Amino acid sequence: MSRARRIDTHQHVVPPRYATWLHEKGIRPGGVDLPAWSENSALKFMDGNDIQTGILSLTIPGVYFGDVPEARRWAREINQYCAELVQRRPDRFGFFATLTLPDVDGALAEAEYALDVLHADGIVLLANNDGRYLGDPGFQPLLEFLHQRETTVFIHPGELPAPDVPGIPSFTADFLLDTTRTAISLILSGSMKRYPGIKFILAHAGGFVPYIAYRILLTMLNEKNKLQQAWALIDQKHQVPKHLAVLKQFYYDIALSSTPAALPSLLEVADPDHITYGSDFPFAPAPAIGFLTKQYENYPLDAKLREAIDRGNAEALFPRLKG
Repeated sequence: MSRARRIDTHQHVVPPRYATWLHEKGIRPGGVDLPAWSENSALKFMDGNDIQTGILSLTIPGVYFGDVPEARRWAREINQYCAELVQRRPDRFGFFATLTLPDVDGALAEAEYALDVLHADGIVLLANNDGRYLGDPGFQPLLEFLHQRETTVFIHPGELPAPDVPGIPSFTADFLLDTTRTAISLILSGSMKRYPGIKFILAHAGGFVPYIAYRILLTMLNEKNKLQQAWALIDQKHQVPKHLAVLKQFYYDIALSSTPAALPSLLEVADPDHITYGSDFPFAPAPAIGFLTKQYENYPLDAKLREAIDRGNAEALFPRLKG
């Protein structure tokens, strides 16, 4: 295990009033029961898993259910709740602020309030919002704002805008596809080039992004003219890394993905400075987190890289946590 005390960039919060609200709506996020959560249970979990600080975020389903004023009220309440928690324990907690997409005006107002008044460590966005992915032209005003503010943005999958498959839970594959879709959306829309100031963290090692990197490459080349396509085939030594470099702009957490099956693809595609530790507590049960953490600790990694994943790369994103 690394000597560094970990910074967990994929840890969730379930405020009590929000939990009651979801129960009243009969919502089971990802088809599972909402897990119990408290400040004390989070601290106990972190103490048992070598985690110094958890950067908290609200996960699916977020706060938007078609009622804009309702979504804005809940986003404000949840962000204030998280800010008060961080104020009490700044060494143990940080938070990504919740926004109101697809309500862009509300999202802009809440992002400014959360960053300037509540001093949020970043923003959390669902991969799709009412079926619209983050490269959607209508979301550009928010991306422009986040770019100008050089914001760290945690992208978490949502419910795939497609019918469920009976017997297959959403978290098994749909979540991974949702993250993959929005990453490709950001690439093909030009958003990654247009808004380089945003530091996007893709949940769960980017979904399928590392594994299908060369399919994404072919899709990007399909957008080029025939001369550019021909040159990419002729000069593969230079053109392939040049086009795949966009995947190195993303950050990737290793929540539920720190396995001998997933890590080789991630390490092949990601910038080593752009990989962070993640647990997915409390939505991932403690035994599952323990199992995957052991897989991660047993995986042969260079000591400096392991230290960077455990803490150093997150310190670069969140300078207040240095030391």
